[in-house]
Amino acid sequence: MMRTLFLQAPSFDGFDGGAGSRYQARREIKSFWYPTWLAQPAALIENSKLIDAPPHKTKLSEVTAQIKDFDMVVLHTSTPSFKSDVATIEALKAVNPNLKAGLIGAKVAVEADKSLAQAPIVDFVARNEFDFTIKDVADGKKWSDIKGLSFRNSEGVIVHNEDREILENMDSLPWVTPVYKRDLEIEKYFIGYLKAPYLSIYTGRGCKSRCTFCLWPQTVGGHRYRTRSVGHVVEEMAWAQKNFPQVKEFFFDDDTFTDNLPRAEAIAKELGKLGITWSCNAKANVPRETLKVLRDNGLRLLLVGYESGNQQILHNIKKGMRVEVAEKFTKDCHELGIQIHGTFILGLPGETQETIQETIKWAAKINPHTIQVSLAAPYPGTALYQQAIENGWLDDANAELVDEHGVQIAPLHYDHLSHSEIFSSVETFYKKFYFRSGKIASIVGEMVRDKDMMKRRLREGVEFWQFLRERRNAA
Repeated sequence: MMRTLFLQAPSFDGFDGGAGSRYQARREIKSFWYPTWLAQPAALIENSKLIDAPPHKTKLSEVTAQIKDFDMVVLHTSTPSFKSDVATIEALKAVNPNLKAGLIGAKVAVEADKSLAQAPIVDFVARNEFDFTIKDVADGKKWSDIKGLSFRNSEGVIVHNEDREILENMDSLPWVTPVYKRDLEIEKYFIGYLKAPYLSIYTGRGCKSRCTFCLWPQTVGGHRYRTRSVGHVVEEMAWAQKNFPQVKEFFFDDDTFTDNLPRAEAIAKELGKLGITWSCNAKANVPRETLKVLRDNGLRLLLVGYESGNQQILHNIKKGMRVEVAEKFTKDCHELGIQIHGTFILGLPGETQETIQETIKWAAKINPHTIQVSLAAPYPGTALYQQAIENGWLDDANAELVDEHGVQIAPLHYDHLSHSEIFSSVETFYKKFYFRSGKIASIVGEMVRDKDMMKRRLREGVEFWQFLRERRNAA
């Protein structure tokens, strides 16, 4: 078995390259998701090690100092971090020339040939659902026999093996939490809307929705929600509760945990017996009856992708959601005491100055507890990317999706709406949403009731304004 290092490479300060959410970028408030996509194959391979450099502030020199202990390194890469990740591999191989280096992630899942051609230093990439592909490499299996693998053969020719079958038995994947326990400092991971320290895992892969912009279902996970059994999930949660007593909240990072309502309720009822506080991703259509079951069994917050308040834009991106349904869902959550972190995207197809203002007003009307405003990001492999190429909405100067500091740019433009107009609308959105008298009063009241919350909000406020200053300078 090859001694294997799984690496989230050093990158921009605060860059969350392993984002469990839609984008890999620096955010308005510094936050870090768990490197679950790396932890999962690491859990399959005996004596492996996981280094998540960004949250731990691990320098490249610290990684190279130990690279001679390994036969293989696997990096999780993305469109924004690809060049930097390749440079990391070059530095590692300079110290250990015999090191085999591979890449995983959505970027190489859809651009395997291009990625290998652009980076001769990379030995292989594992496409699509890569867990057992990486295990086969680590086990020393002949590369030409490994499904899902793309590599450079002895003649230097790029070879693409046949696809690996999609994983059906999700319980065949070992728990990731023991890898967290072994290799990560969980206090380094924080998200503004979750209680700290938090811990996140996946209970399934895939999403039934067909949103044209969403990266993971179109590149790795697929559009069928494949799930671990209720017992498998609950056993891991019980283990994690015992081994991470400091955790205040658990988050289920499935694309849409509420895609299977009976299963969500069944898991919730078991978590209720454990006394666990938890949150998850949800679509804005969960019935009130289910919301009540979830709340009564420990649900605290839902992360909801509203995207836009304009119905035509929702149709354009195939969101499969009606504005009035989202309004009722949000009203139910408010009445039941379930908090919502609502996410919105500006610059989607059909966006105008008028629809931007419509969405800002709608967000204030439905009033989620907190919001995140992103810029439409056409990642390779998504339908949005194909649309952007075909219609001339994306040019080469903006194809990497972030600037030299890792800050998300506005890559799309339209005849009636420029890059700069879309970019500046993010700050306008935040100001109009948060600088309302009622919203300010609710935030202050929350801070007065919770001293830990006060410290966190004050720190986040400083980070937020620093970030906006950087965005203005970049523009």
